[in-house]
Amino acid sequence: MSELVARTGRHQQRYENGYRLVAGCVPFRYKSSGDCGNSNSGNNVEVLLINSPSGPGLLFPKGGWENDETVEEAATREAIEEAGVRGDIMDFLGYYEFRSKTHQDEFSPEGLCKAAMFALLVKEELELWPEQSTRNRSWLAVSEALGSLRHAWMRDALDCFCKWHEDKLVNGTGFI
Repeated sequence: MSELVARTGRHQQRYENGYRLVAGCVPFRYKSSGDCGNSNSGNNVEVLLINSPSGPGLLFPKGGWENDETVEEAATREAIEEAGVRGDIMDFLGYYEFRSKTHQDEFSPEGLCKAAMFALLVKEELELWPEQSTRNRSWLAVSEALGSLRHAWMRDALDCFCKWHEDKLVNGTGFI
């Protein structure tokens, strides 16, 4: 198996109307306890958060969407690079706009970003991944994750994930 390497640089980065386009995911798995689950389903969900090298609080994996990939491929790549997980993209959760202090550039001088976020059912946790030297993974119940996420827009994405997940359980289109 070849070594996984994180993409770097901005030459392939997508922009739209002054926004840097970003792709990310809410990685999740089922455990015997947690939030966001239907008590009748027997399956409760945990979400995976990662630390940020640039400050306190936890994050969902996300990063630049590049010209040579679909938005789903970008979200999947970021999950591998930043969190060391592989899985199945289940559904689109929405677009979230935010301002990045660390990603201001000539195409987005104010650091405006627009993130496409997806639900990702984790199937595999990698022992080795590109950003493991600067990232730690944490599986948390949704209530813990809500209190740990650094950014309000990520809490909004998690709320959307919970509504989506409940809808799947209520309508009998669960994943297991």
